[in-house]
Amino acid sequence: MLDPVINFFSRIFYLIGRGIGYAVGILLWPFLWAGRWYTQRGWILKAVVGAILILWVGLYGYFFWVTQVWTNFNPDYVAAYNFDKRDVAAGEPVAAQAVGTAPKSCARSAIVEVTADLTDFNVNQNAWISSMLLFKLGFFGMSWDDTPFLDNKAAFQRGINSAVRRTAVELVDTLGRVRGTSQIDNDLQKARGNLQFTEDAWYFGLNPFGPKTPTPSYYRSAVKDLRTFNSKLETCSAVFDARADNLMQFIDRIANDIGSTSAILKDRSEKNNYGWFDTRADDRFWFAYGQLYAYYGLMNAAKVDFKQVVQQKNLAPLWDGMDGQLRSALNITPWIIANGSEGGWLLPNHLTTMGFYILRVRSNLIDIKQVLQQ
Repeated sequence: MLDPVINFFSRIFYLIGRGIGYAVGILLWPFLWAGRWYTQRGWILKAVVGAILILWVGLYGYFFWVTQVWTNFNPDYVAAYNFDKRDVAAGEPVAAQAVGTAPKSCARSAIVEVTADLTDFNVNQNAWISSMLLFKLGFFGMSWDDTPFLDNKAAFQRGINSAVRRTAVELVDTLGRVRGTSQIDNDLQKARGNLQFTEDAWYFGLNPFGPKTPTPSYYRSAVKDLRTFNSKLETCSAVFDARADNLMQFIDRIANDIGSTSAILKDRSEKNNYGWFDTRADDRFWFAYGQLYAYYGLMNAAKVDFKQVVQQKNLAPLWDGMDGQLRSALNITPWIIANGSEGGWLLPNHLTTMGFYILRVRSNLIDIKQVLQQ
């Protein structure tokens, strides 16, 4: 009596298995053909092709490794600076020196230090992904940013770099000069130019055609330039203008910067809420995460560099609230980024969650700006 039912399901499973076999066969056919072709060649051609194949596999193995291993990634990296123990604003004399006993010494800029360290983290402690050859070649010609694979670290690094670039501009235009009218510091100027260099340059390019200097070389030069400026500041031979209006402008630019990122997250969340199948949600998320990761350190540094302004305006409570929001955002590190419907019950929407924290941070920044305006 059950034989027809059993036969029916047996037939179904047979057809399913056969279909899977055909699919696997189609996928493996190019490799089987290549294997047969390889075995029929002479030993010289075999050696050349084998060496190329080994090199290609090695490159992809290295590429996979550097995209998955995030060296020295630490959401609590700010603690290592011991900012709470620094009691002198940037550029101010560290201590009164007796005449003729020691050269004058001034406080280094925490903002410059963090900017240099974040760039060093991107290109020295880790490989800069966006300019690597295999990242530029993509997945069978498709950009890695259009796939759910191997692009998270690149997006994270670009997020850090966007914050670093913004900070470098402010250092040149206002913070590293007296009231924006004195001569621009040459080292800050070079650092800004190097950090503005395109993020995806490799050793060779097609537009324009010819050899190029890769992106990491420019960013490494920026690290040296920033640290040279801080060394000059320490000997009181450079300027850091820690005035309230400069801090207000710096905060305003950061608020606009993360506000733009919030709009990008909102647009992606509303128009492409495909859950786990939105292949661009991950790079949007990790770009925003990288921005907040960088601004977490930079805003802690700004609190030190503008120590007198923070004390005079009684900004510590507002600043601590903003700092807490930044650190809370860095706790969101899901294994898979989902862009589910905001009203859905099955899949989360990590873009909306990140956007919420960005708006909270931006609101804190605006509150600080309003106090500075008073």
